Amino acid sequence: MTRHRGRGMASINYPIGMNLGGDPSQALVHSNPSGKFTVALSSIDLGQGMKSVTRQICAETLGVPVEDVYVDTADSDTGPHCMGSFASRGTHRVGNAVMAAAREARGVMMEAAAEELEVNAADLETDGRGNIHVKGAPHRSISTKDVAIAAQFKQGKTISGRGIFLVPLSDVDPETGEMSPATCYAHACLVAEVEVDDETGEVAMVRMDSAYELGRALNPRLVEQQLVGGAWMGVSHALYETPEPYYPDPTHGPRDFVEYLMPGPGDICPHDIAVLERPAPDGPFGAKGPGEMCANPVLPAVANAIFNAVGVRIDELPITPEKVLRAIKAQGGARPQARR
Repeated sequence: MTRHRGRGMASINYPIGMNLGGDPSQALVHSNPSGKFTVALSSIDLGQGMKSVTRQICAETLGVPVEDVYVDTADSDTGPHCMGSFASRGTHRVGNAVMAAAREARGVMMEAAAEELEVNAADLETDGRGNIHVKGAPHRSISTKDVAIAAQFKQGKTISGRGIFLVPLSDVDPETGEMSPATCYAHACLVAEVEVDDETGEVAMVRMDSAYELGRALNPRLVEQQLVGGAWMGVSHALYETPEPYYPDPTHGPRDFVEYLMPGPGDICPHDIAVLERPAPDGPFGAKGPGEMCANPVLPAVANAIFNAVGVRIDELPITPEKVLRAIKAQGGARPQARR
């Protein structure tokens, strides 16, 4: 029995959202009398952190503390329209809609504050801590709570805003008929190092090193968590997840989710991640969002690493020990390639 180490690399370019138009998201933002803001969405948070990032976008645009913003995704029947939480579109599409709605609500808020302070709205600014004051004269100030109370009970105004983001339809090249399929792309490169047992066919992850370009990281902690989780989802697809029988007996297939193979804590290897920030011109504060891209480069990188380790090319997922053993036997034994 010999364990062979190999290293493989893969890189991808990943489009954000559905393309060629027809991919809108809407958002509503309104203030209650306490000066707190609610963002109404029909975009669902699946655990990827969309509520957190849209909350940040709204707070930053309004100029209020993030604690003063609540995101409601409770009901798609009564909420504003959204195409859905898929295609890595949440931060880019929904975030842009939230920003537009927050800008409109901010305009109403500043007009209401200007009426209370008896100045022009253009002469006011927010401090990010729940106060609005005259530029250059911070002592002439009013809290967003007092503005909300005055707007609703004195001025008869609703501090609210509506926002929609729709990617414009790409122009058609008159000569070729071609269109640009996307407004922005995210990019990734990942190197996987594996260890392959030529007697059992088992593949163990040794380490991963990756770099991701995803616009501006609005919440670095959430970005890191999604990149780590997505990478291990890729490992799971590459090496584990299958409803088919396990080698060598056809009765060894998973009968339920208890027997459905996925990587566990003991399978996790070191993973070094570099996030490259290149702000997207049409993203909210320059963001794109990682999404599915996190998992995509892992699969070909692992396959390339296995080839580097034992010289077999396997193009069917998952790469189970059975497939590795059969491929090694078919070529007459392991043939390690030159390390890169």
